Amino acid sequence: MRRLHLSAAVMAATLSVGWADVDAEHAYRGRAAVLLQNDRIQLVVLKNGGSFPSLTLTEDSERTNPMWDSLRADREQGRPERSSGGVGHFVCVDGFGPPSEAERSAGLEGHGEAHRLEWSTEFAGRSGGSDLLRQSVSLPRVRELLRREVRLLPGENVVYVKASLTSLLDFDRPVNWAEHATIGSPFLERGVTVVDLSPNRALTRPREGASRGGLTHRLVGGAEFDWPMAPARAGGLVDLRAAPKASHSLDHTGHRMDPSSEWAFVTALHPTKRLLLGYLFRTSEFPWLQTWESYPRDRLMARGLEFGTQAFDLPRREVITEGRKFGTLLYRWLPARSAIQAGYLMFWTRTPEGFQGVDEAAWHNGALRIRDGRSGQVIELQARGSL
Repeated sequence: MRRLHLSAAVMAATLSVGWADVDAEHAYRGRAAVLLQNDRIQLVVLKNGGSFPSLTLTEDSERTNPMWDSLRADREQGRPERSSGGVGHFVCVDGFGPPSEAERSAGLEGHGEAHRLEWSTEFAGRSGGSDLLRQSVSLPRVRELLRREVRLLPGENVVYVKASLTSLLDFDRPVNWAEHATIGSPFLERGVTVVDLSPNRALTRPREGASRGGLTHRLVGGAEFDWPMAPARAGGLVDLRAAPKASHSLDHTGHRMDPSSEWAFVTALHPTKRLLLGYLFRTSEFPWLQTWESYPRDRLMARGLEFGTQAFDLPRREVITEGRKFGTLLYRWLPARSAIQAGYLMFWTRTPEGFQGVDEAAWHNGALRIRDGRSGQVIELQARGSL
């Protein structure tokens, strides 16, 4: 088994460089942002909406960014660039999906309020030897408060994200929460970039009709399948790891992550560029993952790696009424005048030559171990932080 030890190189970089930086007045494409960076990675966080539009390697001269550029997608489709809303990786809380007619009339928009509002920066700087951004956003329509900490440690390719959601009401209620992580082209390349998931039980989204917005659904609607081979409308099975080499399609799958495991992962690998994006999250906090596949023939592609509390992004009335799928709740309970927590790791790293995908990602003893069963190679990243 070949093994790539990045920890030794990282330690040398930490000792020789030992720098980190936070720019609380950064501008990203004309938008107010905070830049967190160490000697390995750079992360941009927008102040409006709290999105992560860019994650790059410090040493990468091409500055390859795996995140979905929804602002460019707006331009390609002849729309004005959105002034707020989802860009790259954004947070859907409290709400994940379209509002009901009554909610829309009351002013509630899709995917909750958090990704459309201005977030307050409570702290941005060095703390305990690491870069730390502490933010909060008040959600006036659902009467909740979301707080979040984003942390980088010197010498690491890992981002630590911890958040809490507090109810300002006097009764328990169910809530919807999803981390809408989304990759896009050019990192997302047809027939090349592959997505891998930890063990799961999979289902295609129930569909009526064969298309939406001019994009055809490749997959049979409402069918269980064994990842990554899903049933195609044209017959047979299709491998969902990579985007099809030719299509004009839109599809959506839901995955109940293995409840017997404490952690689940999702990764996206560009083997030619030798770049790997990944997330590690607790199944008790985010039991579901969705892959949203937008593969237009002549426009920017996008693929969601969305881990959250429900199987599909649907109106809350539908989600709460259904209650469970595969025996697993489709929401989390938020107690009266109390808070719930969630956290995850995000990592962005080079891979060794011949690395083909991820079969296992485990975090313990200050290291993140990522195994490719196809090539027999292992990547080890320093991950000395905590959630």
